[in-house]
Amino acid sequence: MTNKKLPACTVYKSNALIGARYRLGMNEMRLILSCIGQVNSTEELMVTTKFEVSAKEFAMRFNLPEESTYSDLKDAAKTLFSRSLTIYNPDPDEPGLNKIETRWISSIAYIPAQGRLVLRFALDILPYLGGLKGRFTGYELEHITNMKSTYGIRLYELLMQWRSTGRREIAIDWLKEQFELDNDYDRIFDLKKRVIDPAVKDINNHSNYNVNWVQRKTGRAVTHLTFFFSEKQPENGKPKRDQAQKEKHIFGVPVSEIEKNARPGETSEQAAARINKAKKEKANNQSKTAVQQETEKVAEGEVGAIKTAGSLILAALEGLEVEADAVTGDSAKDRAFKEIRDVVGKGKG
Repeated sequence: MTNKKLPACTVYKSNALIGARYRLGMNEMRLILSCIGQVNSTEELMVTTKFEVSAKEFAMRFNLPEESTYSDLKDAAKTLFSRSLTIYNPDPDEPGLNKIETRWISSIAYIPAQGRLVLRFALDILPYLGGLKGRFTGYELEHITNMKSTYGIRLYELLMQWRSTGRREIAIDWLKEQFELDNDYDRIFDLKKRVIDPAVKDINNHSNYNVNWVQRKTGRAVTHLTFFFSEKQPENGKPKRDQAQKEKHIFGVPVSEIEKNARPGETSEQAAARINKAKKEKANNQSKTAVQQETEKVAEGEVGAIKTAGSLILAALEGLEVEADAVTGDSAKDRAFKEIRDVVGKGKG
């Protein structure tokens, strides 16, 4: 897919960034991904860190004509400088933080003699690119370099979050909001024609995955799209070793359970955390119920013992007269008091 002279390039993004609300042009998207591909995702990013993009390598990587690439890069950088994005629920450890609005980049330096641009990312976006320790998704840049639409790239990223399941359901309203299409394509026919079909075609023709999809209705309205996807076989025809022999887990939850119970718009990690929380609450409730039942049983036993003892006391006090026991010689009254002591003793135990 990509020029063999260029080194492999892997893109890592936090899942919060993949699900962010934004809209970019095609060259803006390519420029951003070219910079993200240079990030060491395991190390903290500094606001002073620079990312260089040369027109020659840009043209080679994305199969573009080199003659106009530097001019196109400059135009993309200028518009990218004014672009912003909104990241929702950006910090799981701070649930009160609803969203962050930030720009993509903080500065651009032009070196026309060398056909290069030098960019710095904006401060608030750095934690979603570097120092990633969980809740992130990675993929090879070469798998999207030949795509013709930003919708194809964005849908590919959304599906890669769920690659372990091969299935993802997405609410149409959520998808339109994240793609900044809130006021566009009110009819599902137009959305499919302008957004979904071109995106799926891009993925099928230019990526390492095959995708198909169906729509789901709520009442009479189409409200959700369900995507099914699987990795293509390698060119040599040899199937890849089955990696599904042992089911994967996220936070101790099987991916099959996550996929079955995930809500639209949730990441795998968010769904797993919610499922774990629900299981813990259920276990606590079951423990409380068991304790309550045992307490009731003990109470019922004590009441029964007291009632039995009371009956025996009444019988004794009424002077129950029967023959003495042939073996012990105890009278009825003696036996009654003895039984009272035994029953009360068991009740205390």
